[in-house]
Amino acid sequence: MNRNDKQQLTQELHETWSNSEAAVVTHYRGLTVDQMNQLRGDLRQTGGSLLVVKNTLARRAAEGTDFAVASHLFSGPTAIAYGNDPVALAKAVSDFAKKNEVLIVLGGVLDGRCIAPAEVTALASLPSKEVLLSKLLGSLQSPISSFVRTLAEVPASFVRTLAAVRDQKESV
Repeated sequence: MNRNDKQQLTQELHETWSNSEAAVVTHYRGLTVDQMNQLRGDLRQTGGSLLVVKNTLARRAAEGTDFAVASHLFSGPTAIAYGNDPVALAKAVSDFAKKNEVLIVLGGVLDGRCIAPAEVTALASLPSKEVLLSKLLGSLQSPISSFVRTLAEVPASFVRTLAAVRDQKESV
């Protein structure tokens, strides 16, 4: 790569990482091309991406972004997964690492903070964004639906009482 290509790549990475919310840094030594393509496909389904780039270029691109806190992880054969859904990103990388033990999770970036591999695993164990939103909606609906049922019970019990009185008068 010539100098202009490196500068252009660094600038593109800087812009992309500035717009990303999370990253997972891994060592990929020992993975085949097919396995890397499978990981890229898994990440693409979650809206994420995987990039293998020289560590010096990654450090330069990370300057001025949230990813700068993880620049100490950029050593050796580094692959950086990044995207806007931290849970889905961590889940995709962690699931792949379970199947392929040669992929080593070094850490990650979340909200401008460097996180340890154990925190990436904990993040991966969280439910997806859709599940959390549906649980929140259910929690918000529960008091309202209980209140409506309580209000509806008053006229229903009145109608049941009238029906019991009617049945009693008809039997006499």
